[in-house]
Amino acid sequence: MARSRSFRSTLYRSARLLGNIEAVEKGPAALGKRYVRRRVYAKSNGLTSSLLRALGMRK
Repeated sequence: MARSRSFRSTLYRSARLLGNIEAVEKGPAALGKRYVRRRVYAKSNGLTSSLLRALGMRK
């Protein structure tokens, strides 16, 4: 049996889907910008996380 999602996880997922839907309504350029922005944030957050981990300030 699969684990159930937490309520917080469900809320974040719903907000992400709503943001995607709103971007689609604005057109393909808005959706493309959104995907690029999310990728940039993911990469920079990953770098920050690895730096903090190396300094022993994160699990």
